[in-house]
Formats: sequence, C-alpha cells, structure tokens
Amino acid sequence: MVTLNISESDQADRFRDLQLTIRDRWKTIELFDNSDADILVVPSLSIDQHELRKVEGCEHYEERLLFSLMRLWNPRTRLIYITSMPLHPSIIDYYLQLLPGIPFSHARNRLLLLSTYDSSLKPLTQKILERPRLLERIRQALRLDKSFMTCYNSSHFEGELSLKLGVPLYAAAPNLQIWGSKSGSREIFAESGVPLPDGSALVWDSTDLALSAADLWERQPSLQRMVVKLNEGISGEGNALLDLRAIAKFAPPESSHAERVAAISDRFSSLRFQATKETWENFSGRITELGAIVEAFVEGEIKRSPSVQGRITPNGEVEILSTHDQILGGPDGQIYLGCRFPADEAYRLQLQQLGIKVGRKLAEKGALERFGVDFIAVDKGNNDWDIQAIEINLRKGGTTHPFMTLKLLTNGRYDLSTGLFYSQQGRPKYYIATDNLQKDRYRGLLPNDLMDIIAHHRLHFDSGTEIGTVFHLMGCLSQFGKLGLTCIGDSPQQAEEIYNKVVKVLDEETRTNKSDFSSFSDYAFATTWDGYSF
Repeated sequence: MVTLNISESDQADRFRDLQLTIRDRWKTIELFDNSDADILVVPSLSIDQHELRKVEGCEHYEERLLFSLMRLWNPRTRLIYITSMPLHPSIIDYYLQLLPGIPFSHARNRLLLLSTYDSSLKPLTQKILERPRLLERIRQALRLDKSFMTCYNSSHFEGELSLKLGVPLYAAAPNLQIWGSKSGSREIFAESGVPLPDGSALVWDSTDLALSAADLWERQPSLQRMVVKLNEGISGEGNALLDLRAIAKFAPPESSHAERVAAISDRFSSLRFQATKETWENFSGRITELGAIVEAFVEGEIKRSPSVQGRITPNGEVEILSTHDQILGGPDGQIYLGCRFPADEAYRLQLQQLGIKVGRKLAEKGALERFGVDFIAVDKGNNDWDIQAIEINLRKGGTTHPFMTLKLLTNGRYDLSTGLFYSQQGRPKYYIATDNLQKDRYRGLLPNDLMDIIAHHRLHFDSGTEIGTVFHLMGCLSQFGKLGLTCIGDSPQQAEEIYNKVVKVLDEETRTNKSDFSSFSDYAFATTWDGYSF
C-alpha cells in the first residue's frame, strides 16, 4: 500500500469533500427537470496514449460525448463542452436540431464551446491544465454552486482539474481506477462471486508472464489458447493470443514445469496481436510499464460477447442502465466494433443480476457513476448459456453514447423486469450502433456533405415516430472515412433495416462497389447479425 504524503492526503480529502456536494445536484444528470445546473463536459480520453493511438481517428473520439448536448432539452441547463480542436459548426447544429420543443437559438445560447487549439496526442484534460487563461475562463463561466463536471474517464488529470476549478467530478475518484484495470476487474469478480475465466495475478515482466502462463496451463492441461492482456487497454487493443496447440509438441504432458516455461517464453515472439502493427518487442516493453495478466481463452462453437452497464449513485445505490450484445472483430474477434440493444432475452436478466453484484462491490470500494462489465457467453444447448465475466470498464464506453442518445431523445425508461427500454408512448425501442462504419471511399466527405446526404435521403432521426439514425464521429469522416451510427427502431429487424439503408445510401453517394467490403468493420457488420458469427 502506498502511503500518501501530507500534500497528497490533503488533496484526496479536498477531492472527496468536493464530490460529496454532488448529492444535491446529481439527479439533473439523468432526469429532465427544471432545476438549475451548469454541466462541464470534458471528453478527454485520459488513458494510455500509446494504446489509444492504435484506434484510427482517435483524435476525434472527443465527439462521442456530444450526446450531452441533448441535456439542453432542460431549459434551465447550461453546458460547457471543451475539445482539443474546434468542432465543425454543422456538427453542433445537427445535435441541437434534435431537441424537440426547444428553439434552436435558446439551446445555443446556453451552450459554450471552448477549445485548446492543440491537436497533439496527449489527453485533453492535460492540455486544459496547461492553459491557465482557459482555466480562468471556464471558472468564470460556471456558477460553482450549481456545477458538476463529467468526463469519459477519471484520471489524476481530471482530479486535478476538479480541484483547480472547485467543481465536483461525477465519476469514480482517480485512485479507484485500479478496479477498472484487467487485474482489478478479476479481483472484483472474485470478491463478488461472479464467474470468470481462470487466470493470473498482475505481472510486470515477460519472465513472470511465462511462469504464470505455465501455471495456468498446468491447472488446465486441456486449454487450447490463452489471452495475454496489458493491464490497461481500450476496445480490445492491448490483447494478444497465445496458441498452446503450437507449443504442445515442444512441451508434451510429461514435460517439467521448467520445460513448459521455456517453451512458452520461446513462443512469445509469435503471439497474435489484435493491433496489426504490434510486435513482441514493443508489447513486452509495455508490460514493464503497465503490467499484464494471462487468462484462459474461452472456447465455444457459438459464442457471444454481451455486456451490462450500470451506475452507482452518490447515495450508494446501484442501478442497471442497459445490456448489449457487443459486435467484435479483428484477427481473433477481440476488437470492439459496435453493439445491439438490448442483449438477447436468453440471458439479459442474468446479466443484470451479475451487474448488480459487481456494482455493489464497486460501491463498497467507493466508486461512483458509470461502470460496465463485459462477458463471454457460450451456448451449451437448449437455450442454456455459460456466462463468464471478462473485464470492468469504470468509465463511459462504446455502449454509453448510443444508449444515452436513445434515452435523451425519447425521455423513456429502462424496465428491469424485461430488460427493455420503453419510450414515453410505451413502445419498446431497439438499436444497432457502431463507431466503425469505415470505407476508403467515404474519405473526403465533409460534415456539410453528410448533412446534404442525410437530408436528401431522409436518414435523420424522426422525433415524431422515434425512429431513424443519429450520426456521430462526423469529424472522422473526411480524413479516415469513418463514421458512427445509432440506428433506432421499434424492433431489432427494423433497426437492422435502417442500418442497412444508411450503408446503402452512403455507398451509392460515394459510388462504392456494394460487394466490396473495404474494412474489417464493414465485413463484421455484414456477417455478424445473422447468427452472431463472432
């Protein structure tokens, strides 16, 4: 255990005292009421920047929290949204025009957009802290007694910004982020009685990694593959696959422990990485910086990757927000591409119960606000699924913005008894969402071009029928040919039809050969909906 010096202890106490004030303000975050609130949105991806750079277009992922602009539906809410680089005006207009019953000008007058004008690859919050004049402008714009700050994830940068501004952070304290790491997740699962794959404790070098892998193999001699995971990662990046079948001929069952360790060590250079340009030399260096675990790979002929999302309120209550079936791709199906809501009815209620167990344990540790739990589900036949927990995301994630988009657009409710979301009209709603609709031929499309296409083909979300598509990551389109979608319908089939229509229109508008899938994400979406071929 690390002993804090007086300065660090004092800072921790100040941060904790500041967070306690959220109890009087937090309901405004989720509920539509008429209470005053100033919301500071800092969509910084304050995670390991080396791993983040593996995500193409990551510099535009600050746009994923733009669903927050729909909070301006409350006529007494004011919002400050900060980005590294200025957002295209058309993108802002697009979100504000989604607000039903609120004049555009009224909402725009309650929105303050600020930018650091710094495109360097470091966390946005760090950039803000390096600009004292920007800090002062933010402070002056906020009514401190009515303000709270929300973010993508909480690191020491967000903690420092909270203290410097005197604004409480609605997120888990930075010193609790260990419970969102790979090793911390395993500890929480074990403590809360949630099933998980066999695996190791945290190690810090390749020697100990080989020892841990050999121990795991000896505990499970029939194991075919293992996953090596850096302790911090995003969207499945930072994972590698160790194929034991290729090692078995060098380390047969009668081999000694030392021989197994040696055979595994020799095989590290041939690991299958999720990131296409990753190498063992670089990966092993990251182990000494971040730590790593080794975990049994869950095999299965029919396998899915569901998740559950929850929230821990300032009162310590655990609420389940949603369940999803994740869409995964990449070389070994471990890269997050998108999701469908809700998760399959065969296991969605079970996911909720497991999520409550994890949430309660996190609440005991002092965590606050959002958490997500990823699982692997294997079909055992007769609609019986074996479900094992893989990791905790103690932050917002890829499923946060589509669900919050649905919630804020419809002002509907999530029903725990069914695991469905109902609009105010009582209709269950479904969606398909992705951050990874990407084709080379989409490159060069400007935000205004996309708006023209949306308007001409009537692809927009209709607030009357509560059906249609909400676009995001529009800043990624021109340079990377990459776009995000949330396609909302009254049935899973309708949501899929809407998604397919959007892709068809974009293909036609960019004269793309429809039979040519120019990225693995397109191929994944074309093949996974029927039978979940992960």
